[in-house]
Amino acid sequence: MSRAPRPPRSSKESGPPTREMVLDYLEKHPSHGAKRDIARGLDVPVEHKPELRRILNELEAEGALVRTAKRAFQPAEMPPPTGIVRFERLDSEGELIGRSMGRDGPFGPDIYYQGSLGKGREIAVGVGERALCRIDKGGDGIWRARAIKKIDATPETSLIGVYRANRYGGTVEPTSRKEKNNYIIEKADAGDAKDGDLVRINARPAKGYGPRRANIVEVIGRLDDPRAASIIAMHTHGVPDEFPQAVIDDAAKAKAAPAPREDLTRIPLITIDPEDARDHDDAVYAEPDGHGGWRVIVAIADVAAYVHTGTILDKEAYRRGNSTYFPDRVSPMLPEHLSADVCSLKEGELRETLAVEMFFNSSGVKTKHRFIRGKMRSAAKLSYRQAQDAIDARPDDKTGPLLESVLKPLWDSYWTVDKARKNRAPLDLDLPERRVRIGPDGKIASITLRERFDAHRLIEEFMIQANVCAAETLEAKRTPLVYRVHEEPSEEKVNSLSNFLPTIGHKWTKGEKITGSRFNKLLADVKDSENEHLVNEMVLRTQAQARYAHENLGHFGLNLLKYAHFTSPIRRYSDLIVHRALIRALGLGPDGATDQDMVRLEEMAEHVTMTERRSMAAEREATDRYLAIFMADRIGAVFDARIAGVTRAGLFVRLAENGADGFIPAARLSDEYWVHDDAHAALVAQRSGLRYEMGMNVQVKLMEATPLTGGLLFSMQSPPRPRRTDLKAPQREERNFRGSPARKLPSDGGGRPPGVKHSNKKGGQASYGKNKKKKGR
Repeated sequence: MSRAPRPPRSSKESGPPTREMVLDYLEKHPSHGAKRDIARGLDVPVEHKPELRRILNELEAEGALVRTAKRAFQPAEMPPPTGIVRFERLDSEGELIGRSMGRDGPFGPDIYYQGSLGKGREIAVGVGERALCRIDKGGDGIWRARAIKKIDATPETSLIGVYRANRYGGTVEPTSRKEKNNYIIEKADAGDAKDGDLVRINARPAKGYGPRRANIVEVIGRLDDPRAASIIAMHTHGVPDEFPQAVIDDAAKAKAAPAPREDLTRIPLITIDPEDARDHDDAVYAEPDGHGGWRVIVAIADVAAYVHTGTILDKEAYRRGNSTYFPDRVSPMLPEHLSADVCSLKEGELRETLAVEMFFNSSGVKTKHRFIRGKMRSAAKLSYRQAQDAIDARPDDKTGPLLESVLKPLWDSYWTVDKARKNRAPLDLDLPERRVRIGPDGKIASITLRERFDAHRLIEEFMIQANVCAAETLEAKRTPLVYRVHEEPSEEKVNSLSNFLPTIGHKWTKGEKITGSRFNKLLADVKDSENEHLVNEMVLRTQAQARYAHENLGHFGLNLLKYAHFTSPIRRYSDLIVHRALIRALGLGPDGATDQDMVRLEEMAEHVTMTERRSMAAEREATDRYLAIFMADRIGAVFDARIAGVTRAGLFVRLAENGADGFIPAARLSDEYWVHDDAHAALVAQRSGLRYEMGMNVQVKLMEATPLTGGLLFSMQSPPRPRRTDLKAPQREERNFRGSPARKLPSDGGGRPPGVKHSNKKGGQASYGKNKKKKGR
């Protein structure tokens, strides 16, 4: 065995070793990684050996070295020149740090993010995200990365599941309903995971038909934690959780930028929010204008005064895109010091605001408006129910003194503005919302459908008017902005609706202009009928999904030509973009949008659309899991429900009691084979023609609740509807063993392909005999 080379060193060189010396030595002599060999090779004096030990431990902790034995090291696998980097944390100075990604997870030394490669648009990358990067090592020994393109935060091979330990290691049961099989975890790949832990795994490439294997890369919580439902949803969809310390520190030091401000403190602006709201973005006030119309002020938290472009705080807010709300927690866009305190329009507290003063005539039409950068003091914090009760002659100690001077003028102004809203004819869909209440013990107290009052509609309409003002002002000033757009339904979706409606006795004339008022007339025609819910669902599915865009495409649902989001900058970055644009366009201070902001609008619009949809998916999944937890002790109970969806595999049902969604497999409906009639949204029994149709009111029995995935499985308790002689019977689609449509076989004249026996009495799969090969086929 060769000994480590001992280079000659003069007495002047026998000082303490450095990181660079250690790394350089191991790079040249990788086979001499024992601590004794390193000390000999670098001629480290005895008094400096503790320093060598400290350097080795530090390099190991950073991932630059890996320990091969108790006292031996070797250089970690080095990052490739071009590769994927996962960014893991911010250092004390706000620098973004990551590591290269390999098949088994992150490896190698720390890599500092240096922005985008080239002079194109800036690529925004944050903690927990990945990017394809050009990677190199500088002369100072520090690795740096420049992003080529951003990659989805959660790769397909990364899954969330619950770990079940056994003596060989364990298995992971995925939380996704799409994943049908468990993953095998060997002992060496389990890390510190314990039985019942919620973990993130990296699935290994499948080999053959055996069970898939994976390694655990992160423990994210415990299955028995009352908050497990939201933890799973956050990690599944990459919703950020904790703020880096550098961001929290930056928020704590944030001061409002100096700007000329108008005094609004004498105006009794009030906030009206949900009972459990922690942040208050908006306040409202109304009074007669002396000419038969109304003066309305909508005051919004001036977040742009505290969150300045390009700061660590701003970069983190942009990365998050918006706040995400779960029944038991909030993942806020801004740290709590700002979102729930300094920026929030708290009752009685002096706050900076960006407000809009609007004037409406007696017909409810807006005649003029102006934006104000000012200071305000909220006169009261009210809940929707509190405000509504006061108007309904049930004031309490807080709303009583405000009733005549503040609340009644607000309601009177709303009734006036509502005239113009009705003439505008926005799409009027009835979309009930579920509300999950969590008790003090962290467990579910109740699940109900959220009540909707005129107080909700009042705030909603005034916010819409303020949003319109923002878009109009920026267009008038020729300032680019991010619009909130909602395109009209596609021709394909409208045709599907028009083909379906005649089956329930209604029609949709093709060729006429598609407008919200046409949809509203249809919804009014079916109101209080057995098809009301069905048509509401079908109209909703016909609509496009709203999004953000740097071009004005109008808002079909609200029937508005110009629309932007302005009223919620504490919880939506899109609104912060609009605030900065207004400050710049109107000369309201030095903290407006920068030139770089103006050229990045397309990128920013795409990003905040992505984060919004990510949050919506996470919120929906968390609520589904809480519902499954809540329903788990009601197995066998019968519920009133409505068929909310029809697929080839079965029926989706929604409970009337709490809005919970569940599934009934087609195979459990009866002993017949059920065919999917896509054109008429129904499952039809092949032999008898009996039908289960979307929108149908039924009773269902709960058979299974799976909190881990949020799945509810029901059985049907109601009889189907009779055969419809006015409709052509749908044809059963034969499918091959992979589940895809099979090649259509010629009939033998008896209504079945040659060689196919009749299905058994229970409606099972048909069995295929051997078909003789025909010449020429």
